Amino acid sequence: MTTANFDLKDIKRRMEGAVEALKKEFSGLRTGRAHSSLLDPIKVDAYGSLTPISQVGTVSTPDARMLSVQVWDKSLVGAVDKAIRNSSLGLNPVVEGTLLRIPIPPLNEERRQELAKTAGNYSEQARVAVRNVRRDGMDALKRAEKDGEIGEDEHKKLADQVQKSTDASIEQIDQLLKSKQEEIMQV
Repeated sequence: MTTANFDLKDIKRRMEGAVEALKKEFSGLRTGRAHSSLLDPIKVDAYGSLTPISQVGTVSTPDARMLSVQVWDKSLVGAVDKAIRNSSLGLNPVVEGTLLRIPIPPLNEERRQELAKTAGNYSEQARVAVRNVRRDGMDALKRAEKDGEIGEDEHKKLADQVQKSTDASIEQIDQLLKSKQEEIMQV
């Protein structure tokens, strides 16, 4: 249902966007296993601008405890090495020509707890984003009813749909958090 001020599809799309943003945040959290998306947040100072690492080389996972980056331009090897070392991931690449081997050290218990807490913070931010979208939707419904675009019954029906979308998104966020925390805490 679309009125001048209310679009249920847009509300759902924005809630899904918050969940997708959380998935992206989670992919950057280190779990002690090598995963090529681990390096996604890292930007390299290449050709005068900050460039995603995936645009200056090929990131691969030769085994569960090792990442490798095959840099395409030999002049960027130092910049890629520096970007990885300066990231908050605590990784130390080994340079072999244009290939960087990045061993993934196992996580200690304290670091696991820290990462689990960070995952919780990310999911709380996603919940807040979903609730803000819900609030915007409910405000638009109130305005539409006040302006005479929809009746009280239509308002109630649409408000129920917004609430169902909110509940589904929050449930999805909770499930993502649970599985991410289990992944982090595995020894």
